[in-house]
Amino acid sequence: MRNFNKKTIESFGEEWARFDQSGMKEKEAFEMFQSYFKIFPSKKLTKNTVGFDMGCGSGRRAKFVAPKVKQLNCIDPSAAINIAKNKLKEFNNIKYYKKSLDNSTLKAESQDFGYALGDVPDTRAAIKSCVKLLKPGAPLLLYKYYAFDNRPLWFKHVWILSDKLRQIICRLPKLPKFLISDFIAIFIYYPLARTALILEKIGLSFKNFPLFAYKTRSFYVMRTDSRDRFGTPLENRFAKKEIYQMMKEAKLQKIKFQNKSPFWTVVGFKKK
Repeated sequence: MRNFNKKTIESFGEEWARFDQSGMKEKEAFEMFQSYFKIFPSKKLTKNTVGFDMGCGSGRRAKFVAPKVKQLNCIDPSAAINIAKNKLKEFNNIKYYKKSLDNSTLKAESQDFGYALGDVPDTRAAIKSCVKLLKPGAPLLLYKYYAFDNRPLWFKHVWILSDKLRQIICRLPKLPKFLISDFIAIFIYYPLARTALILEKIGLSFKNFPLFAYKTRSFYVMRTDSRDRFGTPLENRFAKKEIYQMMKEAKLQKIKFQNKSPFWTVVGFKKK
């Protein structure tokens, strides 16, 4: 069985059609790219290397990777792949695959690097599928939603309440889904994020303050992520130790986690 969820794929297609990232300033887009890639070995991105962007979406990360490499393979099963093609048409070193991650058609052990920053039904199988494509010694960058294992208990209970809301919103038709997620961005994301910024500026930095990571983010990003968070049917979350174990089982080594948001971003290298 292919490792994808039809409703989730359709949801992401809708999301990236509305939020194709054209409303985001280049500086902010690069800052967000760096927030994920700060632990990635940059020496692996050269004019001699070939790699993959698994679940590329609108191509928001690919546009910063493609200029550095020989070839980038962008893979996504949703309609977002067409948005990526349009957004990245200036690059002639990108190949596009409207495929699931376990049916990408890339050859085994053909890739010098890879990254997969998203969610799938079977995470354990997904990691193994990605590793299968890598050459021995090649790095794989992953981002998996964290299970709040580095947060206080009350923080997790807040998420439980929000998740009950997500389970209702994600089942709605497209228009009300967008309207409600925008409402959440206006009346929850923005006030809490800017409150966190004010607190930080007066010397009261509360890292566990809800939506602290959005304190300097634009409203466009908040709208995008509100839709992503509350409009998507699938949401798997993992503790750091669970991700580590799955990566070890997939024959990855030299595993390194990022200890700053976004959690959990992690890189590992395929065993030689």
